[in-house]
Amino acid sequence: MAYREPQDRTPGRQPALNVLGGPLAACGTDPVTGFFRDGCCNTGPSDQGVHTVCAVMTAEFLAYSKSVGNDLSTAAPEYGFPGLKPGDRWCLCAARWVQAYEAGAAPRLVLAATHRLTLHYAPLDILKAHAIDLN
Repeated sequence: MAYREPQDRTPGRQPALNVLGGPLAACGTDPVTGFFRDGCCNTGPSDQGVHTVCAVMTAEFLAYSKSVGNDLSTAAPEYGFPGLKPGDRWCLCAARWVQAYEAGAAPRLVLAATHRLTLHYAPLDILKAHAIDLN
């Protein structure tokens, strides 16, 4: 079973940190992402999917995700989900990102907006190799 830490946003807790050790930056607000739909890849005990990776959608990844049973490109208005398109930023499940990485279909990611818990699923050097926010 994957490690789960308490939700970082609870009163009295330190702010959530990203994989680089800094404050967790916002991932996306158009569409609004995050397990808590707060625009950030925050997580907590109720987030069984560990939606901690701030990924930039690509056509390749969206097709891959659909092929493994998670259609992120089709809108589901009944859930307030607009459907994603290439270029959208979205908080992905850490295990799904690793699965896509192993299949050669991992999308690029934003390290400053990727929660530190992601390091329990993928090493920093692999995440850095897919980052869009490094010099």
